[in-house]
Amino acid sequence: MGTEQHIGGDLRVGPELYVGSDMEKTVVSPYPIKCRSGRARRTRVGSLVESVPCAPSGRTLERRVVVTARVAVPLLFVSAVLSAFGFSWWLGAAASAAIVAGVWRRLARGAQPGAFAVPRDTASRVLWTAAERTAFDGALAASLRVRGTWPALAGMVDPVLADRSLTRALDELATVLTRRQELRRLRADLSGVRLADIPADSPARAAVAEQSERAEELWRETGAAADRIVRSIDTAALAGETFLRERQVAATARYAERTLARVTGAPAAESGPELADRTEAVIAAYRDLAPVT
Repeated sequence: MGTEQHIGGDLRVGPELYVGSDMEKTVVSPYPIKCRSGRARRTRVGSLVESVPCAPSGRTLERRVVVTARVAVPLLFVSAVLSAFGFSWWLGAAASAAIVAGVWRRLARGAQPGAFAVPRDTASRVLWTAAERTAFDGALAASLRVRGTWPALAGMVDPVLADRSLTRALDELATVLTRRQELRRLRADLSGVRLADIPADSPARAAVAEQSERAEELWRETGAAADRIVRSIDTAALAGETFLRERQVAATARYAERTLARVTGAPAAESGPELADRTEAVIAAYRDLAPVT
């Protein structure tokens, strides 16, 4: 249960990505994320839907009973009036009971801390470890910065294609980080194996060494892949924000130039700075967002 807010228009051009983060985990899924307890607030930006648990309402059991009773009494009165006019009493009673039950359930959920259910489908990914959650949260925050620059970059960046590339980058990052947290556990298990009592020529010892080497290789590969995706999102955010700030500064410089020309009576030279190089940097940053397959 929850509410959904739309920000920056609706750019649903491809597969949607749902992200939910509570106190214990981060869920990334192509399907809507359900709440295990409590309620969540959903914010849609293009094809990205972010869910954040709502704070508990703080209503005690007694308070919830009072609120529910205030709803139930008028409904019972309406049911009695309808019954007096010939309407079926049990139909009114059933409808009243359903409404009261819905109100009670909503109040009860609102009083609980919000937590997301773990999806059972194989397409969803769940990040449990702190390092991987921090990395994804940072990339998600940077992606929101990227999306925030689109209205001012009209004509330079196609928001539909950019939205698709950015969502795919986050989706790929979630997959890489899921593998990485599995490797983190595996490396811990392998490092905990006691080899002191195992003969040096034991096949078991050789097998553990081989798997440890393979795990380290995959650890480095997934780390490099995650760093590339995070870096590309950060670069796109920084390029767009820098361009917008420079354009504002350039506009201020041109305004000052025209004002000074009007005051001194000299013709304006129109020597405002050109931002062609910055434009190319923005375009290149968005081009690097495309995931490597």
